[in-house]
Amino acid sequence: MRSLFPEIKPNRSFYIAADPPHELYVEECGNPQGIPVVFLHGGPGAGCESYHRRFFDPEIYRIVLFDQRGAGRSKPHASLERNTTPDLISDMERIREHLAVDRWVVFGGSWGSTLGLLYAEAHPRRVLALILRGIFLCRRHEIAWFYQQGASRIFPDYWQDFIAPIPEPERDKLLKAYYERLTGDDELARMAAAKAWSMWEGRCVTLLPSGSVRDFFGSPHVALSLARIEAHYFINDCFLSPNQILRDAHRLANIPGVLVHGRYDIVCPLENAVQLKKAWAKAQLVVVPDGGHAASEPGITDALLKATQKVSQMLISG
Repeated sequence: MRSLFPEIKPNRSFYIAADPPHELYVEECGNPQGIPVVFLHGGPGAGCESYHRRFFDPEIYRIVLFDQRGAGRSKPHASLERNTTPDLISDMERIREHLAVDRWVVFGGSWGSTLGLLYAEAHPRRVLALILRGIFLCRRHEIAWFYQQGASRIFPDYWQDFIAPIPEPERDKLLKAYYERLTGDDELARMAAAKAWSMWEGRCVTLLPSGSVRDFFGSPHVALSLARIEAHYFINDCFLSPNQILRDAHRLANIPGVLVHGRYDIVCPLENAVQLKKAWAKAQLVVVPDGGHAASEPGITDALLKATQKVSQMLISG
């Protein structure tokens, strides 16, 4: 089973101005003359981690990572102002043009898979290939599965901690209740809600418990941006029309892709990837038999590394 490439540092990092008040953190790693690839982190609101650079052979790929609006090192932190899905798609084009990249590989997981699909549907001529993990199509029933009823039956003990900040009379509309607290003026209530929201996700993303994953989701900096921005997107249906991604999947027809999905993904059930594969014939679906949702799980890491190698060989051979 393959492990991540060795640790690398950015060749350079910088901020690029987006719509005020946003400034986006961007970094480049690997071969400056290599195959361009852009990494899209999850959430929305999670931000990039240093290990995300290591899914790509640095001798072959020109690796671009950026923190989306309000996430990670982008500024201002956890901001919801002018923070919508179309804004993020525009940011990707802004970064691509700034870097003078004509076409690039798009790599993303969870919400990153959503954004990658939407970007490719909007700008298919700019995408060399898609490598996507933990497919999330942002439909209402998917959001309800994880934040109202469904996953609650798989992890009933963790669920009790998730609903604890919300009074019982409000628990029939948990997303609404959380959104009100995460956007309210009570700082203590806001942070308590953020931690409960983020830890619910962090405890469910892996098939087996992972201390490092829980530590990431438990960080107050991550928890606040993740919870606020996710709630903001989800209560607004991710700023998409119903079933938009599958409806527009015909725009992906000429783009090769690899879909990696864990068999036991509770956050984004495998059904999502199967439905996307049916709508996108040119995609290959890889089901990881011992995987959950997280990119850091050994089987999913192995499948993603094989995908980046396969795509590079395809592009180099022409």
